[in-house]
Amino acid sequence: MLHNIKSVNFVVLGKQDIASDFGKKGTVTDLSLYDRKESDIIKTWVTPSGFPDKIQPLFQAINLAEYVIFHVDKLDKFTGEQIIALDSLKKEKGILSHTFEVDESKLGAMIKGTVIEKYVKVDQDKIKEEMDKLEPILNDGPSEMIIDHCFDVKGVGTVILGKVTIGKIKQYDNLKLYPAGIDVLIKSIQMHDDPVEESLSPARVGLAVKGAKPDEVGRGDIISEEGAVDVTTEIEIDFQKSPFYKSEIAENQGCLVNIGLQIKAAKFSSITPLKLEFEKPIVCKKGQIAVILKPESPTIRILGSGPIQ
Repeated sequence: MLHNIKSVNFVVLGKQDIASDFGKKGTVTDLSLYDRKESDIIKTWVTPSGFPDKIQPLFQAINLAEYVIFHVDKLDKFTGEQIIALDSLKKEKGILSHTFEVDESKLGAMIKGTVIEKYVKVDQDKIKEEMDKLEPILNDGPSEMIIDHCFDVKGVGTVILGKVTIGKIKQYDNLKLYPAGIDVLIKSIQMHDDPVEESLSPARVGLAVKGAKPDEVGRGDIISEEGAVDVTTEIEIDFQKSPFYKSEIAENQGCLVNIGLQIKAAKFSSITPLKLEFEKPIVCKKGQIAVILKPESPTIRILGSGPIQ
C-alpha cells in the first residue's frame, strides 16, 4: 500500500498538445487526462479536448485544476474565451507562455485586468522547470470528491473517477452521492493504478463503490459526507455580465449553467437579483462560482458569472 502520496493537478490551455510532453495519456473523452508519478507526487494534466467545438469542457477542465498552464498559440476569439473563463473562475495561479508568432503586446492587452496578469511568464522551454516549482495545495475539511467519469468494470462493479476536492476519502467510508442522495460505500481506492487505503485532496482517484450504478452517476456529481453540500433547483448569484456578451438577458430565457463540473440547463427566474431555476436538481455550495453559458452564441459563449448567494 502506498502512503502519503501528494497530488498536483494542472489544466493545459492554448496549445493543448504540449500536455503530452509532461505525462502519459490516460482517459480521453471531451476531457483528456495525462499523468505522471514523480517520487511521492502524482501530477495530472487535463486538457479540454472538446474545446473550442464546445465551450462546456473548457470550464470542466479548469475546475479540475489547482494550477493553469496557458501556452498561447494564437490571438482569436477562442483565446478570448479561455481568458474570460480563467478570469471568471478566479484561477490566479498559473504559468503563461506563448509561441513565437504571438504578438506579446497584443496578448498583454488581452489579459490586462484579468487574473492572468499574475501568472509567471516564461519561454516555452522553461514551462516544465517552472511547473516543477509548484507545490501541492491541501484543502482540509469534511470529505468531498467531484466526479468526472463513471463506468462499470466487469468483476468490480461501479468505478468512479474524480478528484478529492476537500479532506480525504478512505477505504470503507460510507458517504453520500449528490444530488441523488444515494448512500455509497467506498470498496477500494486507486491512485495512478496503485491501491491505496486513503487519498488526500487534491488527489485524482478511482473508486470502486457499492450502492450506485453507473447510470445513477453523472459528471459533476459529488461524493461527500452527509449534508456537506446543498441540493437545490434554484440559486441566486451575485451576477456580473461579461462585457463581451452583447445580447440582452430576459426572464424565462434558457441557458446552461456551469457549477464545478456540472453543466445544467436552467432559465432566468428573475433578473434583479439574478436567479436561475434548473430543470433538475444541482449540487452546490454558497460562494461557489456559477458561470452562465450560451453555447449557441455566434460570438462569445460566456454570458457572465458570479458567486452563489
